[in-house]
Amino acid sequence: MIPVILSGGSGTRLWPLSREAYPKQFLPLAGKNTMLQATWQRVAALASAAPILVANEDHRFMVAEQLREVDCKPAAILLEPVGRNTAPAIAAAALQATADGEDPLLLVLPSDHVIADAAAFRSAVSQAATAAEAGRLVTFGIVPTGPETGYGYIKATAGEVVRDVERFVEKPDAATAEGYVASGEYFWNSGMFLFRASRYLAELERHAPAMLTACRAAFAAARRDEDFVRLDKAAFAACPADSIDYAVMEKTADAAVLPIAVGWNDVGSWSALWEVAEQDGNGNAHHGDVVALDCRDTLAWGDRRLVAMIGLQDVVVVDTDDSVLVAHKDHVQDVKTVVARLKAAGRPEPTFHRKVYRPWGAYDSIDMGERFQVKRITVNPGAALSLQMHHHRAEHWIVVSGTAEVTRGEEVLLLSENQSTYIPLGVTHRLRNPGKVPLELIEVQSGSYLGEDDIVRFEDVYGRA
Repeated sequence: MIPVILSGGSGTRLWPLSREAYPKQFLPLAGKNTMLQATWQRVAALASAAPILVANEDHRFMVAEQLREVDCKPAAILLEPVGRNTAPAIAAAALQATADGEDPLLLVLPSDHVIADAAAFRSAVSQAATAAEAGRLVTFGIVPTGPETGYGYIKATAGEVVRDVERFVEKPDAATAEGYVASGEYFWNSGMFLFRASRYLAELERHAPAMLTACRAAFAAARRDEDFVRLDKAAFAACPADSIDYAVMEKTADAAVLPIAVGWNDVGSWSALWEVAEQDGNGNAHHGDVVALDCRDTLAWGDRRLVAMIGLQDVVVVDTDDSVLVAHKDHVQDVKTVVARLKAAGRPEPTFHRKVYRPWGAYDSIDMGERFQVKRITVNPGAALSLQMHHHRAEHWIVVSGTAEVTRGEEVLLLSENQSTYIPLGVTHRLRNPGKVPLELIEVQSGSYLGEDDIVRFEDVYGRA
């Protein structure tokens, strides 16, 4: 059994904490580990091999680093050059899993769900394995705890363990959802699956042959370096986009469902996060430096500043470095509308945090004005920025902690704490951390244009243009 962990997503529903460049699976929303890390740890004991990850190409180094932090070396990280929904992503994983002639069971898991009872989930997977080994395509249906209108539903036939799927239904209105729950025949669609790799590929070929042809072409022409498998962009972009539900599960005669009650939550909104978060006696769930007076059933997430709340009920407050969200819990789904408006206006907040993560570390734009910008830069041990040059700005670097190896034109300098250097406009330069602890420095940029696109790269170990 090989876990296939899907790490896509645009990060809109939990904005401003989750963003396109750093979506929710990379955040520690429901514990000390990130949701991606928790997904692997939840099923590691079941796996007979390392997991296969399918991720956005822009997230590749975050995926690799977060797995390294929990001592997980994936069998492969498949990189999608463009998003094509879950059916092609799972097809690419199945092709990877069968490339050496094996035909394992694939346990397909989104990377951004919470499961409170991990032991019960592992037990359910073991129960489902018998049906999957017999050729069934098993999905896990969540026993509903109420008439939820934000989930799709699966109607199952009567049975004790793994049941036949009678039909999949779209997200219902409130009255229809109440009827589904009352009937006892409907379960929430969790988006988790278990099946043999060859069975999924066979059903995809039967019901969506053009999709499988495109996936085979993208996989065959993929570029492979280290742990990454870069699917061919032209072939994958030509692939039809569809979910596994539409492409396969709603059409196959071998769909099965195992109802489970494991404390599942897809954390699809701020109100959903409030439901799974630890609450005080008044129903308040607070993260960070929060002071609340006479508040009930609130969610507050403070990043760095103090958040003070007085006399609020059913309200969500999320404070980040560059944005603040205040919303009633009944309206948090409208966050997507806010993000759409910001994108239409060409603003950076839907995509980037003020702190931007890079393969080598991160930078945080702590101040800016006309013709200047100040950044706090962190370079991971052993990492290096590209050898580069700027046409429109000069840079001053001050080392706060750690050791910096600076290439400046033909010179190579070694700077330690409290030392600094100046990079004139037009001079090639590189910053590297030769030490074993993170390098922290302050960068002051000055010039006529300070955009990130004013970078001419000559050498880059991360393959960036």
